[in-house]
Amino acid sequence: MQKVITDDLNELLSAMPAFVSRPLWNDDDRVELLEVVLDLGRPAEARYPAKQVVLNPAEVTLKDIEHVVSKIGEFGEDNRAGIERTLHRISAIRNRAGNIIGLSCRVGRAVFGNIELIRDLVESGKSIMLLGRPGVGKTTMLREVARVLADDLEKRVVIVDTSNEIAGDGDIAHPAIGRSRRMQVARPSMQHAVMIEAVENHMPEVIIIDEIGTELEALAARTIAERGVQLVGTAHGNKLENLIMNPTLSDLVGGIQTVTLGDEEARRRRTQKSILERKAPPTFDVIVEIQSWDRVAIHPDVATVVDAILRGRDIGVEERWFDEDGEVQRERKVPSSPIQAFDSRTPSVEEPAPKTIFSFGIDRSRLEKIARKIHIPVTLVDSLNAADLLMITKNHYRKNPQILEVAEASKIPIYVIRSNSPSQIEQSLVDLYDIREPVDSEAVAMKETEEAINAVKEGQGPLELNPQNSFIRRLQHQLVEKYDLMSESTGKGAQRRIRVFEELSQTDEF
Repeated sequence: MQKVITDDLNELLSAMPAFVSRPLWNDDDRVELLEVVLDLGRPAEARYPAKQVVLNPAEVTLKDIEHVVSKIGEFGEDNRAGIERTLHRISAIRNRAGNIIGLSCRVGRAVFGNIELIRDLVESGKSIMLLGRPGVGKTTMLREVARVLADDLEKRVVIVDTSNEIAGDGDIAHPAIGRSRRMQVARPSMQHAVMIEAVENHMPEVIIIDEIGTELEALAARTIAERGVQLVGTAHGNKLENLIMNPTLSDLVGGIQTVTLGDEEARRRRTQKSILERKAPPTFDVIVEIQSWDRVAIHPDVATVVDAILRGRDIGVEERWFDEDGEVQRERKVPSSPIQAFDSRTPSVEEPAPKTIFSFGIDRSRLEKIARKIHIPVTLVDSLNAADLLMITKNHYRKNPQILEVAEASKIPIYVIRSNSPSQIEQSLVDLYDIREPVDSEAVAMKETEEAINAVKEGQGPLELNPQNSFIRRLQHQLVEKYDLMSESTGKGAQRRIRVFEELSQTDEF
């Protein structure tokens, strides 16, 4: 299908000073323009997907910024404004006195046709989350989803439009949303309340939400989904894993919790006693990872995918894209069958322990140091042909480097570990060589946290725990919060740890 794009670029350029707009009027690449940046005392810049261009060597003055501000709408609490009847967004940077000293003028576009990549998912009635980095087209696709649901499928669609980014500035919504109704949000902090109000007052069949980013908004989204309303929303993040590990938004995909298994069950699963599991059904049934304007990756069953990720398995993803003729192409990417991708905590007992290892994406000096530390007789080689095994990180494995094809052709076993961290490397070597029972550092840390919680409740606090990595600290914070106590991270680098106490104090990020 041929896509049709409308951007009302003339309206945005008309609001710019002449020395900024003049080069853009004559620019053949302006159809790909993402934003114009005006910073006090610096030359104005135009930003494109793959480049940044200085529009004029002259420095931007306060008068230039005031010129733009006078031609656009009012700024809200989120420092965003727009141009009436267009989709453009202007964001302000202020100094300490509150004066505007910088503007990011993002081009808003309505793209008719890009929904063809996910039309079947939209028509299914399932709740859909669109993920992607800023500027990749999440809001653009969301706008088209709203139009198709309202006009083509004749559903009652309500858009919760914080910052007026979906339907444009002003009281009259942009035609790009079709017959959808738009509810404006007075303050960004009230988005969750307007989401609930939309359901209670206007009987929608579909709710459209842009940029879910707070715990209250995630809770409101779950409440809406439980009432049987189809949700279509966006959040920042490149992949589903970003949501899973985000303590604020993980509830959108079911949330995670630590479960301690009995000895027998842990042996049966061949895993550690303390594992991660999904807490509840996901709010969103489908996750769409927007990789670019013309390509997406789809997880059609979020619950299944989240469970697999928490168990260290990769069940693949469906990719869709537009070809040169505008037709939608599909490909299901799954782990290659001769290669067994598994969690580093799951040992392989069928293969003999390797004597030589070729590492890829792993710090070699770290690997050698850990091998010496736990007295493992391993030799690291510089050539894959001389190795008994290829050890590779999960991140590099997913990129499918050519070395995987070489290993497969040479029938060299491949061992995938989660990350390049010392704990993951040590656990992998322990599993491969089966030299002792692995030390369950996560279970030990959580037990220490429980003991500290009990001690603080008995008046023995505040207490500082042993240093841990960021992931375990996050679990510790969540456990402390569950018992209505407070916690904060303290220390730097390898000595970063949490402190448990009763009274509220300034906390920092873990």
